[in-house]
Amino acid sequence: MPQPPHQPHPQPRRRQTTAETEQHGTEQHGTAPRATERPGTEERFVEAAPGIRLWTEQRGPVDAPPLLLVMGAQATGVGWPEPLVDALAAHHRVIRYDHRDTGRSTWSFEERPYRIADLAADVVAVLDGLGVERAHLVGMSLGGMLVQMALADRPERLLSATLIGTCALSTTPYTRPDGGTVPVAELPGIAPEVLELWARPVVDQGEEAEIARRITHWRALAGGQLPFDEGYFDALERRVVAHTGHHHVGTAHGRADDGGMLRTDALARNAVPVLVVSAPAEPVFPPPHPRHLAQVIGNAAVVEVPGMGHALPPQTHRPLTDAIVAHTGAQRGGR
Repeated sequence: MPQPPHQPHPQPRRRQTTAETEQHGTEQHGTAPRATERPGTEERFVEAAPGIRLWTEQRGPVDAPPLLLVMGAQATGVGWPEPLVDALAAHHRVIRYDHRDTGRSTWSFEERPYRIADLAADVVAVLDGLGVERAHLVGMSLGGMLVQMALADRPERLLSATLIGTCALSTTPYTRPDGGTVPVAELPGIAPEVLELWARPVVDQGEEAEIARRITHWRALAGGQLPFDEGYFDALERRVVAHTGHHHVGTAHGRADDGGMLRTDALARNAVPVLVVSAPAEPVFPPPHPRHLAQVIGNAAVVEVPGMGHALPPQTHRPLTDAIVAHTGAQRGGR
């Protein structure tokens, strides 16, 4: 399973270690909401499965339509950039969360391996834990695959779905504009420079070296069409490190069993409104993957964000917000 970088954020303050969080998390945090320094924002832990607690954050008006952000592999919820979350929170009650084995959620894979399907079940578990009956879902990369699984398996829980930087969980071939078809296995693959980075062994040489490695990774993922702001991604990674409490690299999602993810027939029957974001500089799931998604998922449309790759730099925040809000606006009648 392709893994975008572990998405970290400003000078790491000393937090509990993973073991300390697991030992003392209930006493310190509990499951009651905890207000943060940002007005209108609450943090809460929800139980996704026995012994599995997921960190969640809610931001925006409590009576606004809920919108759940689902990040990619080994990515924490704070990988969703603050300006983008704030912009969406002007229209929605925005929820983001840490997957298992990321950020402040339970790190359990070494003792209790799980499947990608369990990460998909966590999406609904977050809604359940927060008392949300239905929500708009936005998923990026692996998060887009998890949203497709929720779309297929639990459509009654979704008001809409937005898919970013991902591929279809379908065996249906892609139909070219000329009417010819392309088998899924023959669609364009991951850019060689990204594969080369992912193939390198990760050696812990300290926090600064790890942040530098991640910035190099982001440069490749950004795709090269928009100016690359190294300082922005440095701040992003320092913030994730601060949130997580350490800089160590997780690999659980890349080792998790990914069997049984295909949802070909259910996606074809889908009636939930779906928006597919097309990123012309995407190096992981390049065009025509977005068009393929829109072909094989029922009730789907495509919008392009100019210059976008497999990253969320500042230049993408406004067009992404506009596209998502336009997509969710027609569905605001339901909660």
